[in-house]
Amino acid sequence: MISLSRLPLLVSALLLAGLTATASFAATTPRHRADPHVHAAAKKKKITRKPRSAQRTVPALAAAKTPDAKRRGKRAKTKPLPHGHAAHRSIAQSKSHVKPHAKVHAKPHVKAHPKAHVKAPAKRHHAKPPVTTAQAESPNFAPTIIPYVAPQTSVSTTASATEGPHLLARCGYTPASRKRLFSRSVFIVDEQTHTPLFARNADAVVPIASVSKLMTAVVWLDQNHAPLARRIDVTDADLDTLKFTHSRLTVGSSLTRANMLHIALMSSENRAASALSRDYPGGQPAFVDAMNAKAASLGMPHTHFVNATGLSPQNVSTARELARLVRAANGYPLIRRYSTDHQERVPTGRGQLQYVNSNRLVRYNRVQASLQKTGFINESGHNMVMRMMVHGRRPVIVTMLGSASAEGSRLDGERIHHWLNCSLR
Repeated sequence: MISLSRLPLLVSALLLAGLTATASFAATTPRHRADPHVHAAAKKKKITRKPRSAQRTVPALAAAKTPDAKRRGKRAKTKPLPHGHAAHRSIAQSKSHVKPHAKVHAKPHVKAHPKAHVKAPAKRHHAKPPVTTAQAESPNFAPTIIPYVAPQTSVSTTASATEGPHLLARCGYTPASRKRLFSRSVFIVDEQTHTPLFARNADAVVPIASVSKLMTAVVWLDQNHAPLARRIDVTDADLDTLKFTHSRLTVGSSLTRANMLHIALMSSENRAASALSRDYPGGQPAFVDAMNAKAASLGMPHTHFVNATGLSPQNVSTARELARLVRAANGYPLIRRYSTDHQERVPTGRGQLQYVNSNRLVRYNRVQASLQKTGFINESGHNMVMRMMVHGRRPVIVTMLGSASAEGSRLDGERIHHWLNCSLR
């Protein structure tokens, strides 16, 4: 038994042993549990860290992470957190390492928005007060003139709105198609609106050959005393001494004036045109003077004639001026009828001669025309003028000069006929 005198000593020994056990237990606990503040910071850092799956979905952020940052992350996982002030220093150092990476991500974001895309603020225009009646009546009043700015429109819209009829590209009227024209001078004009539809070298003065016979017919029909049934004989004066061309109308043949005019326009018979000019009062010189006077009255200053047949290269005009001649000649019913007939059998006093139209487009009904004339000499090339009837009702005058071949002139006529029938209504 323990005596009562030793009881206080035993209690003191037990208390001392309990304090020693408490101190040893505290020393054996994990270091990260010693400081509650450090434990909270570590837990917060662990929660805010993104998983690997999130890094895969954001390749830009994963790519921006450098190998040094990865190694520092591994060391942070294995190295235990320090105690007390050391823990606070380590957290501060980790924050200082994070800042440079934040700057790296921030710089590309700033470059993605250059200054050029930043729109300047619109200027505000303050409305001016209205002008009063007293200010308007003042002698020193000067009105403010606002310049007119025309609206920007496309070529096709402007042409259709202001220029009236025009040829369309979808109808084959293209630069490549226009280059394929064989005629050196071309002029196309809508007769109703007087709108030029196409022009190439339209003002070039060139020989016109037998197109001159249109003026021959106009001048001869202007006579008031010209009975068509009166007969005219072919003489030596009607022979061609310039080009020495051949004619089936032999010397001594006798034809009525109507037949002479008919084959001169339809088949471009040179001896018939020469006989008509001799039959004019005053003879051939007076007839040529009348031709030039008629050209001047029609507004054809660059047109000049020296004979009625067109065999001379000095019979010259332009494609634009010949359009005026075609318009004037269309006013004569006989010229319209004779120039567009397909064929005619003519009695000559020595038998009959069959004549056909020299224009194959009209002869074979390739185009519908109310008036036509062809012509050729070496100096002029192959020429053709027509008053086409688009869709049978709309007149368009076409003049083509200087083709190297008759086939080229015919192809030009068919091409232009297609442009017109497709483009115009």
